[in-house]
Amino acid sequence: MSEKKISVAWKFLSAVGLIYGLVLVFNQELALEAWGDFVATLGRVLPMVGIVFGLMFFVNLFLKQATIKKHLGRDSGIKGWIYTVIGSIFVVGPPYVLMPMLSELRNQGMKTSLTAVFLSNRSVQPVYLPVMASYFGWKYTLLVSFFIISFSILSGLIVSRMIKD
Repeated sequence: MSEKKISVAWKFLSAVGLIYGLVLVFNQELALEAWGDFVATLGRVLPMVGIVFGLMFFVNLFLKQATIKKHLGRDSGIKGWIYTVIGSIFVVGPPYVLMPMLSELRNQGMKTSLTAVFLSNRSVQPVYLPVMASYFGWKYTLLVSFFIISFSILSGLIVSRMIKD
């Protein structure tokens, strides 16, 4: 007789369900309020999940593994770093939408160091630069943006030393 192992995800889901059940028994009003919050959050998250799957679909449809390896892979050289810096600045969207896309790109050959650069540069957004400049001045805005980009590259170099592709 072989034992089936229950995955951590199912154990977690069961524990949460048990806690909700206990709260329902002891405090129905609180349980119903929590359920309402859950449904509202699910309603906000589901469109983003659709966007994530759409992005992943188009990445798989239009970007072939050979193309990704050529421009963002191990032999991409400085061109890959430039593409990543520019792409990370101009790609819009919250990180939880972009992370599955980055994971898919890594699975198709993108260097880990370039993923670190991409994630580090998310703070430099062209839409916010004028607002930032109006509050802090252009000199400050450009200097901070320069340092964010520079340190993202440094971060990528450190990651490439620590994690080999």
